Amino acid sequence: MLEIKNIHVYYGAIHAIKGITITVNDGELVSLVGANGAGKTTILHTISGLLRATSGEILLDGKNLQNVPANTIINMGLAHVPEGRHIFSRMTVEENLRMGAYIISDVKRISDSMERVYHHFPRLKERARQLGGTLSGGEQQMLATGRALMTDPKILLMDEPSMGLSPILVNEIFTIIEQLHNSGITILLVEQNAKKALAVADRAYVLETGKISMQGSAKELAEDDRVRKAYLGA
Repeated sequence: MLEIKNIHVYYGAIHAIKGITITVNDGELVSLVGANGAGKTTILHTISGLLRATSGEILLDGKNLQNVPANTIINMGLAHVPEGRHIFSRMTVEENLRMGAYIISDVKRISDSMERVYHHFPRLKERARQLGGTLSGGEQQMLATGRALMTDPKILLMDEPSMGLSPILVNEIFTIIEQLHNSGITILLVEQNAKKALAVADRAYVLETGKISMQGSAKELAEDDRVRKAYLGA
């Protein structure tokens, strides 16, 4: 479904992403793990059109996303849950979700998407009239994810969904990620919590200073001594 082929990305003179190649197959949950500053968020921003690669290819269902505007990429079936959530704090939960469907004109389709989101996140339905800014951190992460799901995307990019959450809420968010995956949603997950990310993923890549240093099944990487020492606290 998603192919990233030998992309290079620069921030001015800084060579941030150095020729990485990643694939995500239909229905997979693929995790991208690594330390802060490794380039994980940069990769997601490049896939979704917020940054431009200087070379290489990014293909969604075989269609090249290079030089395609970010709003057009959304129409092609890719949705992005950003790091830090970035909900609209002065809008209600329902208004936030409707903002996620701004590219859709079909009223019934929006209504169906809303019900689907409420099925995944019943707590959001309970708080539909509540302002986004008054939600807990975990609820805001649910809202950001639900907003991305309003377009019924082919693939969901998730950037550090556990950031800033208590251990209990982290467990809850990862349970939800597993449920989304089990429902058939394809996910590319960027996450610093390597233990959690590898526990839910089918396959994974380890990113170090802009390069892929390791890749394989999530189970294999979780049992690899190098990964255990560097990222799992073993």
